[in-house]
Amino acid sequence: MATSQRGTAYLSILFGVVAFIFIAKFLLAIWPAYWDDRVINNQIKESLLEAPFDSTPSSFRAQVSQGLERYNITDIQFADIAKISNENNGLKVIKQYEVRRHFFSSIDLVLTFEKSFDQRSVQSR
Repeated sequence: MATSQRGTAYLSILFGVVAFIFIAKFLLAIWPAYWDDRVINNQIKESLLEAPFDSTPSSFRAQVSQGLERYNITDIQFADIAKISNENNGLKVIKQYEVRRHFFSSIDLVLTFEKSFDQRSVQSR
């Protein structure tokens, strides 16, 4: 009498554990960069709301940098990632940078973040 096999094989359990570890390592590698980008975006929006329309790019840069220090974002310098211009409609900020995170052996993950902010549109919301 032949009986059918029941249960899960050791190889499939091992594959599931390896896949879970791979996904967890991936998420742990990229999560801090996305969180920092979210904080940077919120800080730029808050500073644009508070800044007067005739503020200078250097004073705005100092204000945002001070806010980022408050949130303990010290590995990214705001002066290096943002271009600020003073237009007739207020300040315009273009944020563009990339973050490299070590993933596995000689594999790095490159995350690129780009976003532009306009003072008029932020204050009108």
